[in-house]
Amino acid sequence: MVTISSVPFIQAAGTTNVGRLFHSTAAAFPMRIALQDGDNAITYARLEDRSNCLANFLLAKNIQPGDRIAVLTRNRYEYFELVLAAAKIGAIIAALNWRLGDNELKHCINLVSPNLLVTTEEFNETLDRLDARNIQTFIIGDEYENTIATTPTDLPLNNIDPESGLVILYTSGTTGLPKGALISHRAMIARGLIYNLVMHVPDADNFVAWTPFYHMVATDQGLATLLQGGTVWCVDGYQPERLRWLVENLKINWFVLVPGMVGSFSEELRKHNVKPKGVNLIGAMADLIPKEDIAEATRLFNAPFLNTFGATETGLPPGSGGRIPVGLAPESLSKIQTPYCDLRLEDSDGNEVPVGMPGEASIAGPALFSGYWNSEETNLSDFRNGRFHMGDVLRRNKDGTLDYVDRVKYMIKSGGENIYPAEIESVLTTDPRIVTAIVVRKTDSKWGEVPVVFVVKRCVELSED
Repeated sequence: MVTISSVPFIQAAGTTNVGRLFHSTAAAFPMRIALQDGDNAITYARLEDRSNCLANFLLAKNIQPGDRIAVLTRNRYEYFELVLAAAKIGAIIAALNWRLGDNELKHCINLVSPNLLVTTEEFNETLDRLDARNIQTFIIGDEYENTIATTPTDLPLNNIDPESGLVILYTSGTTGLPKGALISHRAMIARGLIYNLVMHVPDADNFVAWTPFYHMVATDQGLATLLQGGTVWCVDGYQPERLRWLVENLKINWFVLVPGMVGSFSEELRKHNVKPKGVNLIGAMADLIPKEDIAEATRLFNAPFLNTFGATETGLPPGSGGRIPVGLAPESLSKIQTPYCDLRLEDSDGNEVPVGMPGEASIAGPALFSGYWNSEETNLSDFRNGRFHMGDVLRRNKDGTLDYVDRVKYMIKSGGENIYPAEIESVLTTDPRIVTAIVVRKTDSKWGEVPVVFVVKRCVELSED
């Protein structure tokens, strides 16, 4: 029988973090390109040194573990340098959405009370309007590069707990001001492992980070790529010509396509007769994309479309394991559950519902976020019985797949029965006389609540019946 008596050994088994893992990856692949932003190509060895310099600079600025560093920039490689620097000293990056209106942006800054704000000169007027000049700022440009050139490259020795926060990504859900979702080292590492598993990510992959860095996809998958030894290609938003060149010249495991640009980018590929060099998967959020656009994009890329269902709070879980085959305009968008996700569908009393019945998705698992920053009331509401409740209603089918039903808040309770507006809406919109339909609740003396339908009709007769 073997007994374990070495406490240091037990502690070492659970104390790794994103900063240490990147340090190890950089040692394994020093000459590989880690970040490519236009003409700027940064190797793993150089990224290790630059992030160490930044980490030591932050320590000299008295940035302590748990302190927040707000980042207000467009997509640029320095964002990942800052995240890695924060990871090495236990600080937390709050990734600000520069597209927000002034009131929302000011709320996001005040919510996290940053000890430092990193930005570019482009946002000077924004900071003036927000009256944010009282926050210590650090400007990307000459000041940033001079700091790196004059700061030691030694790896900081801080021992960061994997449950410590790493990034705050803002999510507004469906109503109200944005909430700050705190994602730990543990969750980010798990998200990287799940990404590699679900997507079958090859060694030295190319990930094109063009979606906003303040969103989940670019941050989660960008860091996952850097922890595995691949290259992150930084692109400042949707630039069709640049993205077309990358598709034509790189082997890419997952090329992200999002609602609103699938059709236009497919037209870009057709217009220039682009032959992708080798893309294995495309897409995201298939529910929000016209089905014919999905079919056309898969044909042009000769790659299946990823049928995702996740959230900032959960990462790729709970349902991002599905693929839509090449050339198919899908009739059904049932989801396949993501591995390493403890998913339950629950009724309003917290009981697991039977197969075929709708229930709210509740999740536990290693990729889950740590809660909303400075939002105790919301955390108490959304975290119940040790599980995070998404607010999304799903139905598990007999074959194990998952169908999206509706949001919990839209549910109508009529005579003791749960009615989900989206189910009624989906039936109504199959009628060729109806353009669109919206179902809402109305108080009723007999049933408690009843559904009321509003429709936009085509130019034909349509009665209330």
